[in-house]
Amino acid sequence: MTAIAPVAWGSTYFVTRHLLPPDTALWGAVIRCLPAGLLVLLVTRRLPRGAWWWRSFVLGTLTVGGLNVLVYVAAQRLATSLAATIMSTSAAALLLLSWMMLRQRPTLRAAGGAVLGIVGVIIMLQPGGGDADGWGIAASAVAMLSSSLGFVLTRRWGADVPPLTMTAWQLIAGSLVVMPVAIVVEGAPPALDGPALLGFAYIILVATAVAYAAWFTGLARLPGAVVGVIGLLNPVTGVLLGVVVAHEPFGPAQLLGLVVVVVGVLAGIRPTGPAVRDAVRAGGARRWYRRRA
Repeated sequence: MTAIAPVAWGSTYFVTRHLLPPDTALWGAVIRCLPAGLLVLLVTRRLPRGAWWWRSFVLGTLTVGGLNVLVYVAAQRLATSLAATIMSTSAAALLLLSWMMLRQRPTLRAAGGAVLGIVGVIIMLQPGGGDADGWGIAASAVAMLSSSLGFVLTRRWGADVPPLTMTAWQLIAGSLVVMPVAIVVEGAPPALDGPALLGFAYIILVATAVAYAAWFTGLARLPGAVVGVIGLLNPVTGVLLGVVVAHEPFGPAQLLGLVVVVVGVLAGIRPTGPAVRDAVRAGGARRWYRRRA
């Protein structure tokens, strides 16, 4: 289930490039996240209470609002391959932050899978140094750390909050943070034609509502190190869609990198004793554990 999220997020590269209006990244984030959050809220019918009002805005800023703004800056200043490579290091960031903040000591297999996966992404995307920009690199690195910190805090604070409820709160709060920035920077919302409406429909329903719900479900049931490794499927999906749909070049280096990433993901997510016990304590994988036991 967790893999649904990075695969769906990886597909947004192609949809955004070919269907959505250009130069409206901030409004694009609002149009993408606010309807998705309201849709999930209609399903959960649960509003924040007490401390969860400010927590929702903190988490929404880290994982939705601030993340989208920083990714926009990075996309304007860096080559896609370099930005994606920097973001792929979130696998290591989630591993380390989960260790420090959640006391989830990573297994050697999970750590090795994360390193192997990041190496595979670098091989596959081959970032070029010529397009490097200091502010772009800083924005991409902060975006990676922001989202990783937000996901770990979601796990730490949200043990008693259902994943769907958490999804609704963060999407709505993050959208409300971005909306004033969009009004100031980009002015009125963009006009949407038929392809844009189709693209946003997919992104709102699949790449946002379903993807965030799947991701938060994974965070609630799996160690952060494992979730981080699964996240490496994001750039892989973007590359494969570019090759299959847009006929972008795909050579031996891309094939080698793809194989290395897949091996790293498979190695990192293979269940071990502590990982299974953690999942059971969090409320997931009970049937799987009984069958294996």
